[in-house]
Amino acid sequence: MLKGLRETRLWKRAATALLAFDAFIDSSMFASGERSKERYAAFSAFMDRFHVAGWRRVAVELACETLTLSIGAGIVALTLAIPAFRETSDDWLKKQDLAITFLDRYGQEVGRRGIKHDDSVSFEELPENLIDAVLSTEDRRFFEHFGVDIIGTARALTVNARADTVVQGGSSITQQLAKNLFLSNKRTLERKIKEAYLAVWLEFRLSKKQILQLYFDRAYLGGGAFGVQAASQFYFGKSVRDLTLAEAAMIAGLFKAPTKYAPHVNLPAARARAHDVLSNMVDAGYLTEGQIYAALRNPATPVDRNKTTSPDWYLDYAYEEVKKLSEEGKLGDERVLTVRTALDSGLQEHADATIEDQLRQSGPSYHAKQSAVVVFEPNGALRAMVGGRDYGASQFNRATDALRQPGSSFKPFVYLTALMTGKFKPTTIVVDAPICIGNWCPRNYKNTYAGSLPLVTALARSLNTVAVRLSVAIGAADSVPGHNNVFESAKRGRAKIIETARAMGLTTPLVDTVSLPIGAAEVTVIDMASAYCTFANGGLRAPPFAAVQILNSRGEEIYRHDRDGPQPRQIIPRETIETMVSMMTQVVQAGTGKRAQLDNIEVAGKTGTTNGYKDAWFIGYTGNYVAAVWFGNDDDTPMEKMTGGSLPAGTWHDIMAYAHQGIELKPLPGRPAPTGPAPVVAAGGPAAGAPQRPASLSSRSAETLRAIGAAMADAEKRREDAGLGAANAASVSHTGAQPGGG
Repeated sequence: MLKGLRETRLWKRAATALLAFDAFIDSSMFASGERSKERYAAFSAFMDRFHVAGWRRVAVELACETLTLSIGAGIVALTLAIPAFRETSDDWLKKQDLAITFLDRYGQEVGRRGIKHDDSVSFEELPENLIDAVLSTEDRRFFEHFGVDIIGTARALTVNARADTVVQGGSSITQQLAKNLFLSNKRTLERKIKEAYLAVWLEFRLSKKQILQLYFDRAYLGGGAFGVQAASQFYFGKSVRDLTLAEAAMIAGLFKAPTKYAPHVNLPAARARAHDVLSNMVDAGYLTEGQIYAALRNPATPVDRNKTTSPDWYLDYAYEEVKKLSEEGKLGDERVLTVRTALDSGLQEHADATIEDQLRQSGPSYHAKQSAVVVFEPNGALRAMVGGRDYGASQFNRATDALRQPGSSFKPFVYLTALMTGKFKPTTIVVDAPICIGNWCPRNYKNTYAGSLPLVTALARSLNTVAVRLSVAIGAADSVPGHNNVFESAKRGRAKIIETARAMGLTTPLVDTVSLPIGAAEVTVIDMASAYCTFANGGLRAPPFAAVQILNSRGEEIYRHDRDGPQPRQIIPRETIETMVSMMTQVVQAGTGKRAQLDNIEVAGKTGTTNGYKDAWFIGYTGNYVAAVWFGNDDDTPMEKMTGGSLPAGTWHDIMAYAHQGIELKPLPGRPAPTGPAPVVAAGGPAAGAPQRPASLSSRSAETLRAIGAAMADAEKRREDAGLGAANAASVSHTGAQPGGG
């Protein structure tokens, strides 16, 4: 009874407490709501003071929208600025101060890069006429804008739109300097955006005078000359300090198109351009008509350079290679260097001339405007490089920087990977028939199919469906039970193919798509040529290099590639490479690459043509050289049915026929040694009019002569030192015999 009573009391207390808590919550919420109403009413009363109507409301709305858009634009601008500022670093200016003299493989000077430390000309010493000529022609508002000339850019866009072509450039001097210091010459919207941001950044970091000084020191002015001092020495044989008005006008005219207006190449064009510069100086108010009269009547005359050409694309590549070695600490603290390269000057000049001739003669009919060539020795030594048609018009290197689809020239990586599975050999019968992977169904050229045929014939005929079927077969070799469908097998096969291509030297991202086996991934010309070196040298990975030997300012050797550079290593079994080489010779002897055949020399290689005829390739090799030739257009527009077996193969033949003259011929891996003489470029042949290759020394003979020359120079120096010491001793003895004074 008592227990029930206690439980009833406890229950009543609990119920009362719960009712009290509920009442507390209700009253708190009510009080909070009332306070919120009061605050909202007070806020509304306060905001009513700012109520606007009529035109004032429109103005406020516009101001608010403007603020919103400004914030959004600021976020977008910051997003775009970040990639540009990543191009800079704490030592961005110091990185540019290497002074390099380049020699070819025989020790002859072929060009310079960087700033000449021993011949610097300060801004105060530059002729006023030269400064005025450049400003009046390149950027009249230089001292008024903040790095980007909005007015000048708008005017250039208007003029170009009316002319429906590029008549005026809109880049300020600061923008041009930003491009020279940080960016490539690739014509893309991304580069122009970065250029603008970096120009503004430079304006905040440097004074106008410092910007001009750097611009005058770094601009390319043709003939392999960088900077006005080097250009003055090259064109007029004098210091920039001593330039006349006519000479200053001619150099100022080079900034726009250094090759087009180079006086040693086209003197009439250079003088016409100098005339325009002088007129600009009058228009800008720097000179009067009377002051330029004498310069117009007596135009500048450069020293005779016999139309000297400079291997500028090669030197740009070599310069970047040496800069990388310096940044890696392999050259110590040395900044003034002499670099002996693997450059073959004669072959380089012939390759330049051949590309120009082919584009001039056949380019219009094929709608092809550009080409690139890379020539290696099988050990990776870079013998020649052509990065485009005209270095002065565009320093963009299409051999190293342009990403293009290789087409069927990629197929050797597929076939090589198939051979390495052990399931295929040249006589293996494969089927050329339709195949689909998902919704993608590749087709052969001309939409025909050959049925069953040997693997070697399929490569020679460059059959697309066979390459795709091989990718499936490669993946099926590693199939997992229950996962052996075509899609999965093809994916595994492509992974193996990418692995092979990477090991052989392709460095660009190879996107794994179903069309990768037929050359849909983007590559560079130099990478393709480097990868093909593995075929020519028996399976070794030999990274490309230009610098053979590097000396410091005291003539001391601080780097030698065969000692300090990466050493070749076996990445593909030699017997597999020999099989692949025998198959690739059939491409040239009986397949799509017949135009690349050389007299008495066995050639192996592969043609490549992409969809829409946007890229055409031939990459071939002998026992002596590996070369890749590409034709196309910078804007990716299609050509007029150019295939790799047409102009690219013919161009490869013309360059390689010259390269093999007068040298010791070497056999391809696993192939018999050549028995006939080296080819000669005959008059009336494919390379009619081409110069005969001068007789040259072998690499061992050239190295021996260099060693003899160095020993003779050392001996001469010792004799001079000994003679000077004897003369000093005689002088001391004679002086000691004189009677003392005092």
